[in-house]
Amino acid sequence: MTLAPTRTASAFCLASAQEILAVRSILQSEGHLGAQHRIAYLGLLDPARGTQPEEAERRFRVFIHDVSGAAPRDITVSTAQGKVLSAVELDTAVSGELPVLEEEFEVVESLLATDERWLKALADRGLAVEKVRVAPLSAGVFEYTEEKGRRILRGLAFVQDFPEDSAWAHPVDGLVAYVDVVSKEVTQVIDLGAMPIPAEHGNYTDPELTGPVRTTQKPISITQPEGPSFTVTGGNHVEWEKWSVDVGFDVREGVVLHNLAFQDGGRKRPIINRASIAEMVVPYGDPSPIRSWQNYFDTGEYLVGQYANSLELGCDCLGEITYLSPVISDAFGNPREIRNGICMHEEDWSILSKHSDLWSGVTYTRRNRRLVISFFTTIGNYDYGFYWYLYLDGTIEFEAKATGIVFTSAFPEGGSDNISQLAPGLGAPFHQHLFSARLDMAIDGFTNRVEEEDVVRQAMGPGNERGNAFSRKRTLLARESEAVREADAHAGRTWIISNPESRNRLGEPVGYKLHSMNQPTLLADPDSSIARRAAFATRDLWVTRFAEDEKYPTGDFVNQHSGGAGLPAYVAQDRDINGQDLVVWHTFGLTHFPRVEDWPIMPVDTVGFKLRPEGFFDRSPVLDVPANPNKQESSCHTEGGSGGCH
Repeated sequence: MTLAPTRTASAFCLASAQEILAVRSILQSEGHLGAQHRIAYLGLLDPARGTQPEEAERRFRVFIHDVSGAAPRDITVSTAQGKVLSAVELDTAVSGELPVLEEEFEVVESLLATDERWLKALADRGLAVEKVRVAPLSAGVFEYTEEKGRRILRGLAFVQDFPEDSAWAHPVDGLVAYVDVVSKEVTQVIDLGAMPIPAEHGNYTDPELTGPVRTTQKPISITQPEGPSFTVTGGNHVEWEKWSVDVGFDVREGVVLHNLAFQDGGRKRPIINRASIAEMVVPYGDPSPIRSWQNYFDTGEYLVGQYANSLELGCDCLGEITYLSPVISDAFGNPREIRNGICMHEEDWSILSKHSDLWSGVTYTRRNRRLVISFFTTIGNYDYGFYWYLYLDGTIEFEAKATGIVFTSAFPEGGSDNISQLAPGLGAPFHQHLFSARLDMAIDGFTNRVEEEDVVRQAMGPGNERGNAFSRKRTLLARESEAVREADAHAGRTWIISNPESRNRLGEPVGYKLHSMNQPTLLADPDSSIARRAAFATRDLWVTRFAEDEKYPTGDFVNQHSGGAGLPAYVAQDRDINGQDLVVWHTFGLTHFPRVEDWPIMPVDTVGFKLRPEGFFDRSPVLDVPANPNKQESSCHTEGGSGGCH
């Protein structure tokens, strides 16, 4: 294990503790941060387009919540100038609410613990309040006009019999509470009547469930005696196998990759200016009045970055690991280091290329490897891994790993069309995990375009007498209105991002091809609240003209926003995107019908996408990969002769 060198305050795309303290001091001195204020978000803004990182003014965006009920503010601060550059007062009835604060979690449970309606509902079920845990859940936007402009969380109850007990095994169904966390008022308690509470425990480390622990596994040791093949300079600039990237971190998005480029001969060629997972939503499919509002924007409402785990060698990461420890702000402007929050390492990745030629006698094998940049976050019951992979051949891949504990409910007698049964009487509603990747493209510069490619079956007839021919069709997406697209597995649909002003040696535009996994997009009705709020998730692809203030597919303030912000508003401008400075937004995700095997803790499920070079290089970029980098005594290839091992 190694730690990256200590970064300086000027390290590109990472905030330092000193800068966070400086931002706090500026806010306090200008009256924006007092005892009644909380910081709901603090993040470093990207340098203006065309500005070199070392020349860029360090600007921070801060969302200030006022616990007294006064209007929140959206503030921009310059640490270089030592002042507030702008301060916008928000009307939350229009803009939506700021992200959920951690201190508000406890507010929900403590208020309900003294509410007569809630206590009666628990008493009717024979439950002691001290054994009931309440999940503080984002409210969404529904027909409750009285909630407009109020800061609401909703609470669902679970029984925890002792401190180490997994409360998710014992959902209290038929009961929900609505809480205004500013006025400290329980606005509604809805009780549809008691349902049986599942009794079987879900304590996944209990010997009763684990049985005898396996003794068959032999150790796997991953060693790199000479250290990893990548270098880290300036705290977060990474060079690996012709790749270069600046690794950033944002409290909302988590890991952000900046300035992805590949060394091609004497040129360092840019590919992506900024890559992040800019939103994630988990819409649930149970139509019960108790749960039909369940839709959580884990990125925009809860800020996945602030709940990033401190990773442990041998548990979360295996091998020769380099860690980065990003610094974020707490609600009071105090710096908080997430120690070992970002993990970087190399992985052997099987075969890169291989051929045994019968004519020449050449037996050729090259092994693949990849650079892994990852972090893990825990949002309530679920845990998510965000993994970026860079490969020797120029491929870029992202993979989301979902694990943790499924959100549970009672399983109704007679069954359900919307809920799985996991254990006797224990259910888990069907749901989705939908992500939005924001890819600020820069393929050989900022003059980019997007084409949609479909396979084409050619009919048998003149010129195709034997009916064996097939072709492809490329369609230019010239305007934003044309670039709201759906995947089509039958057509093998992909999207090619290219630079028409940069050509390879065959005279073709250089590019990268986006490969989706062709999973379902949002399954809720198009007229539903969640479809309006998570409009990004209704399509697989969106392409927009770059604009500095268009960072999130749901808009800046998704919490209790009624919808229409973000991508629908961006594409409504219908800007020209042919040979322009572009952002590609890709929706991908999992549709989860929980299995018996997902209980009491869920094995990892994965989903993601790939970007592969498409005419970007003049020939294979891995011809120079050595045959035997591990310097073993025996070789797995004999080039220029016959034989070799396979």
